[in-house]
Amino acid sequence: MTTPSVPGPGPSAAQTSANTPPHYSPEEKRHRIFSIMAASSGNLVEWFDFYVYAFSAIYFAAAFFPKGDPTVQLLNTAGVFAAGFLMRPIGGWLFGRIADKYGRKKSMLISVTMMCAGSLVIACLPTYAQVGAWAPFLLLLCRLFQGLSVGGEYGTTATYMSEVALKGQRGFYSSFQYVTLIGGQLLAVLLIVILEAVLTDAELRAWGWRIPFVVGAAAAVVAMLLRRTLHETQSTEAMQNKETGTLSNLFKHHWRAFVTVLGYTAGGSLIFYTFTTYMQKYLVNSVGLPIKTASYVMTVCLFLYMCMQPLFGALSDRIGRRTSMMLFGALGALGTVPILTTMHQASSPVTAGLLILVALAIVSFYTSISGIVKAEMFPPEVRALGVGLAYAVANAIFGGSAEFVALALKNAGHENAFFWYVSAMMVIAFLFSLRLPKQAAYLHHDH
Repeated sequence: MTTPSVPGPGPSAAQTSANTPPHYSPEEKRHRIFSIMAASSGNLVEWFDFYVYAFSAIYFAAAFFPKGDPTVQLLNTAGVFAAGFLMRPIGGWLFGRIADKYGRKKSMLISVTMMCAGSLVIACLPTYAQVGAWAPFLLLLCRLFQGLSVGGEYGTTATYMSEVALKGQRGFYSSFQYVTLIGGQLLAVLLIVILEAVLTDAELRAWGWRIPFVVGAAAAVVAMLLRRTLHETQSTEAMQNKETGTLSNLFKHHWRAFVTVLGYTAGGSLIFYTFTTYMQKYLVNSVGLPIKTASYVMTVCLFLYMCMQPLFGALSDRIGRRTSMMLFGALGALGTVPILTTMHQASSPVTAGLLILVALAIVSFYTSISGIVKAEMFPPEVRALGVGLAYAVANAIFGGSAEFVALALKNAGHENAFFWYVSAMMVIAFLFSLRLPKQAAYLHHDH
């Protein structure tokens, strides 16, 4: 078997037992940590570009859709946001196959290049007043293109980071996938806050909303340069296998793992987007906070949420992934309705922020180990495909529709129904978490 450029997730059984942390040389440890950081940088840029749409939508909604009720305009932009998610399953399949068959590095380079192009085009799009119905149509095309890119980003990055993470600390190091994912959201909302401070509301609605998309496209160039330095973790032997990266192999031999990942990712994606991207709009439209105040609250909450990830990741190394996932499902099911109901009645931004932090702490039991808990269930030849496709399908259906469903129910006068919907999905996540093995099925056996 050809040895990959970066060693597998740990030394062989001859060198260390499954329960004994291996010894890494200082050079190898530095090399692995740098690889995680380099992979994460592209992840940060990908998600910044994707989320900057959600946070700036409140300013450009009227530019792409006929003027009317603000909730209806936001509903339209949320629909386009959801449409971008519908491309994720295709991206998960396409980039998962590329990563398994042609290498993780190649897949990550292609995905970040596509996201860069999509952001650059959005920054230059004409408005509804200039080209009529072509404006929302072109916006939709760009989002579909970006959805394809980000659909492939998650599975490949999760796979790569799980394979280079230090054995015995995989939960901790793999948590940096969500550190950078949340960091992308944080930088997006932080940039909006800065623009709100230096530009007037009229300037933001006229042209200021384009600035974040230009910034995202420029940052992607830096991410591409860093990713070019990565070494490949997929072995030559695995890439030459005819069954590598095929749907037939995935569904014939690993369909149980696929269904399990699909099950808990559905609830995980829904509650994640509920308390991150949708919260800004919920604080404005339902709680009644000013737009700028809501942005400040979300900036602080996202920063603290990002800092939580390594802590919860390290916790999973001690208590096990299955226990973390069960705590996530149970606490999410019990806490969602009380948290959102209390927040709706909160008049203080501090109270609202504290409630959001409680919710995000619950979500951290999942997000901190989201990538590793999926990667541990698939062998190398279908790992990126299995992780990416299962995540993308669940995310497209439940994560991408979170804002749309929430706003639609609010528009229909049944906002509380959304709270119960999220809680019901948390019950399902808990039940699927019970199916997780007490020990990783793969990864510690690799190489």
